[in-house]
Amino acid sequence: MTPRTTQVGFSQRVPLDWFERTANLVLAGNDRKTIESVLQYFLEDKRSVGGRSTRGNREKTITILLRTWLSVPDELLELRDEGLELLRSYPPSDHLLIHWGMVGAVYPFWMMVATHVGRLLRLQGSAAASQIQRRIREQYGERATVSVATRRVLRSFVDWGVLRDTESDGIYSAGIITPVQDLRLTVWLTEALLRASANDSVPLWDLVNSPSLFPFRIETVSAGSIRTVSQRLDVLRQGLDEDVVMLKCR
Repeated sequence: MTPRTTQVGFSQRVPLDWFERTANLVLAGNDRKTIESVLQYFLEDKRSVGGRSTRGNREKTITILLRTWLSVPDELLELRDEGLELLRSYPPSDHLLIHWGMVGAVYPFWMMVATHVGRLLRLQGSAAASQIQRRIREQYGERATVSVATRRVLRSFVDWGVLRDTESDGIYSAGIITPVQDLRLTVWLTEALLRASANDSVPLWDLVNSPSLFPFRIETVSAGSIRTVSQRLDVLRQGLDEDVVMLKCR
């Protein structure tokens, strides 16, 4: 288990287009100082600096954006580099998936909230914020920071269009669901989900059908296709009919 899987980290409401803007700045070859300056100016009228905390909401938001697409943990550098190439090569309609995977890999808390949302949507067709809050606090502790972060992740999901508010306060319904048929995108997303996991290996079926991928409809992917497409993943047969995905040893 890595520190990423035990920490909250993602504590702000961050719209999808802010991640897109940050990734484009990285793709353009800008250095960290330039990107920070651009984001400070861009967020000037969108996020306050003040407040009682040591770091204001704007600084925390910029940290999330930079950590997702610029200063990622070392073990995610190759995933990030391929993610940037996917953003460059694929149309904007596919970018939500790429940002979803990268945010989730860097901030597993994001993916954990998504997991509980996805489970509730499957079970009852809607997701109550109170139920999600309770389950997240059971895992991360009864802290105010956990509750605030959960609420802001949920509101980010709404901003991204993958959840919708309903007439009942605190009850969400499913938003846009994107079919994913491209093999490279599917395999990259599979790796992102594995990186967000606290486990070194996960059954392939569990990854592809994970409730954390509730905004997507993933086509079936085979062990052979993963081996063909990915240089970082391996798939081993466990038992009679279960394929397990793991990271290749370097």
